[in-house]
Amino acid sequence: MNSIQKAYNSWASQYDTNQNKTRDLEGEALQTILSTIDFERVLEIGCGTGKNTVWLQKKAQYVTAVDFSDEMLGKARGKITSDNVEFKQADITKDWDFSGGEYDLVTFSLVLEHIQNLDYIFKEAANSLKVGGYVYVGELHPFKQYTGSKARFETETGLQVLDCYTHNISDFTQAAKQHGFIVADINEHFDNNDRTQIPRILTILLQKV
Repeated sequence: MNSIQKAYNSWASQYDTNQNKTRDLEGEALQTILSTIDFERVLEIGCGTGKNTVWLQKKAQYVTAVDFSDEMLGKARGKITSDNVEFKQADITKDWDFSGGEYDLVTFSLVLEHIQNLDYIFKEAANSLKVGGYVYVGELHPFKQYTGSKARFETETGLQVLDCYTHNISDFTQAAKQHGFIVADINEHFDNNDRTQIPRILTILLQKV
């Protein structure tokens, strides 16, 4: 089993209840950014326990919610029973057999820090979208990563720190540009909206042209 998959399977039981500023602020950021655009069909990559799925399925007609972790998906299925949500387990570093170019929006929430090759991911995202469709990226800000911050959680045997890759802002935008996206918006989000501190979350909104 992949180390990331194994880690998130272990994290699933406490993911919703642990104090997690990154999880919470990214959820707020997603709603702020996506409340300004219209979408009907959403491909949600990294749905986890469904923290953002709950909001997305109220705004969209249909959501395909994808995650690598069976245990995370189990939590999501337990809280969301709507007919307009379909859950799928998948490794997004391999062929995306869950998309066919019919989506208006693809979302990535706290996922891409675990992916080394952004080029492949943006290629598949572009293939999943209609022209004019959007990609939302919500990630731990690289400034936080520079200080050594990584996804982590406590276990009975000690602190579990996940494997992560640092992507600079230009890494995201340049990879997206190679696959027909333009940058519609970039925002930085701060704990308690304190802009004198290092930003915690980076959001990028891309549009397929």
